[in-house]
Amino acid sequence: MARRVINKKRHLGLQQLSAFADTGRTFLGPVKSSKFIIDEESHESVVVGSTVRLLESLDLSSAVGQLLSEAVQAQHNTYRTGASTLLLLVGAWSSAVEECLHLGVPMSLIVSGMSEGLDSCIEEVTSLKVPVHDVFDHIDSTKTFSELEPLNVSLCPFLQIPSDTGLILKERDLKDVASQSLTTYSLSERPVKSAKLFRPQATVDADKNTSQTPQTLRNSLLAGGRCRQSVLTHSRHCNREASDQWTSKHGAAAPQTDRCGDLGELAAGLSHGDHSSMRLVEGAIRLQHQNTSMCQGSWMMPFTFDTSRVFTCCLPGLPETFSCVCPGYVTVVSMFSATVLEDLQNQPLGVVLIEGDLTENYRHLGFNKSANVQTVLESMKKLQQDSSEELWTNHVLQVLVKFNVNLVLVQGTVSEHLIEKCVHTKRLVIGSVSGSVLQAFAEASGAMQVSYITQVNENSVGRGVSVTSWRSSPLDAGDGISRMAILLKTEGINLVTAVLTDPVTAQLQTKEDRFWTCAYRLHYALKEQKVFLGGGAVEFLCLSHLQILMEQPLNNGDQICSGGLHNTSSWLASSLALYRPTVLKCLADGWHKYLSTVICNTANYSSEFEARTFIQHHLKNATDSGSPSSYILNEYSKLSSGVFSSGISNKPEQIPRVYDIVTPKIEAWRRALDLVLLVLQTDSEIITGSGHTQIKSQESEGFLFL
Repeated sequence: MARRVINKKRHLGLQQLSAFADTGRTFLGPVKSSKFIIDEESHESVVVGSTVRLLESLDLSSAVGQLLSEAVQAQHNTYRTGASTLLLLVGAWSSAVEECLHLGVPMSLIVSGMSEGLDSCIEEVTSLKVPVHDVFDHIDSTKTFSELEPLNVSLCPFLQIPSDTGLILKERDLKDVASQSLTTYSLSERPVKSAKLFRPQATVDADKNTSQTPQTLRNSLLAGGRCRQSVLTHSRHCNREASDQWTSKHGAAAPQTDRCGDLGELAAGLSHGDHSSMRLVEGAIRLQHQNTSMCQGSWMMPFTFDTSRVFTCCLPGLPETFSCVCPGYVTVVSMFSATVLEDLQNQPLGVVLIEGDLTENYRHLGFNKSANVQTVLESMKKLQQDSSEELWTNHVLQVLVKFNVNLVLVQGTVSEHLIEKCVHTKRLVIGSVSGSVLQAFAEASGAMQVSYITQVNENSVGRGVSVTSWRSSPLDAGDGISRMAILLKTEGINLVTAVLTDPVTAQLQTKEDRFWTCAYRLHYALKEQKVFLGGGAVEFLCLSHLQILMEQPLNNGDQICSGGLHNTSSWLASSLALYRPTVLKCLADGWHKYLSTVICNTANYSSEFEARTFIQHHLKNATDSGSPSSYILNEYSKLSSGVFSSGISNKPEQIPRVYDIVTPKIEAWRRALDLVLLVLQTDSEIITGSGHTQIKSQESEGFLFL
């Protein structure tokens, strides 16, 4: 980690936040860079590619470090996305608040002003929300994302299967996988009432006088696209009648090509430059919904992406082109256990699902072994020959033989001795299986989950599960132990596995993190049925909105209407008018730094100075236009303008529109500001405590108050 000089005469906590945040700037934007973290004592290194993994590898033993880690973990555990945005805004706003303190702005005005300013920005960006069904209904005709042509199969338009040869495992690579059993694809927002202190009346009046309102421009933007050509000619979603209905409903000409619903545009806009991961996510959702009745209604109906039924399996040492998604459960077993595959594959198997451990000494948490009680067996000779574990193992085998069970899935750990015995009798036992996987197999096979092997009966055994090797050759993870990847599935199972491969083992963790980030972006977009216009559009609107507020005079009536300024003194009221532009500029600096970082990470600008100049140019144009939201929507429609686009293609016609998820982004803003203001107020209370006056100034220079 780069060293940073801390000025002990200024706010230490805010400086520490800013120093921590600067380490994660390369994780924001479409072109991300990994980092090497080196331990100073052991000199061991690890590669990290996300904010969460970065903070896990750093020494965050300080109070400020702990608060930052908790905030990032809360964001990640709740939404699985937005951690990089949170970290960058924490650093930007920490530096800006520190500058406000240096300029003499009272702490109470910083807290109230920035909080209400953020609330005003959150209300302002609602004009940039786009319903998901509008994205589906107004798809651009250009192949913006995956450049894939759908296979000629009879599926609903939403379920058309991509056939990217670069990401689909060819038959020669998976000769041991039956083609019929493996279909492979590669591929609380809180309402905020605007604070009257920051309500931009001038902007509202300008919007009313504009010839095109933001809503009109947004509708025009969405209506300007054309749908991709579908292979279906008789679907009710893709025919001439649909075009006529569009004309009668919206009073405008329908796009030239047949209309259809498609996931590609939304997935492309939410990929944020990580196309390979989003292709896999797109394939997973198509697999998850291919057996549902999605074709019974229009795509304006709500539907979701169940991430709890999607799993990852990381396989090191294989080329990246082997990454794919497939229905069923892909896992790794030892080569010793894999020897039974030849006898078990291509036949329906009986399965038992164990919720706990499958070991001899596993007991319920409430079980207490009775003291001074001895078990008397009929044959003491048998007791001497066989240990208690051997007796238990034999009993388990008897149960499996009795009910014709060849496959056992266990949520916890499994006795190694039992695994060895089962392999000799042509039975496969797999441990450390997720509870959601057990539930999926229970629903599809008719099995009942049990806690102990003694609870197994005819009704708890599932039928019809198949097992086969995912790839015939063994895998080497670099630890000297050979393993085999296998595939478990049964008819109608609602389970999808994303197989992630990479020749570099250290990159697999990053690849898995990015897959889940894309998956949860798509999950929340479909769950909330709305997205933000992305590419920095919402942050730019916040920046331009604050720019207008800074230049807007503060009315006398607004001074007493603000949520945190009731019954204020005349001094505080006069200070509010004096420091208000400074506080707003403090908040705006965070958005400015965020946008400049994103633009630099698109590889379009070589320095932050060029990026800031670019932002300042468009900020002036947006402010002069009188309606920043209208200006943003106009620029957003120009995909080749370099504004609000992904900036990852040299061909303007192939640049996808960019989208952002709503609630996780707003919550990242709130958490970032809450953390900065918490450190600001906590440090201030400690420094201004009753004991502070007893500390001499020369002694306090090297004292860390947090």
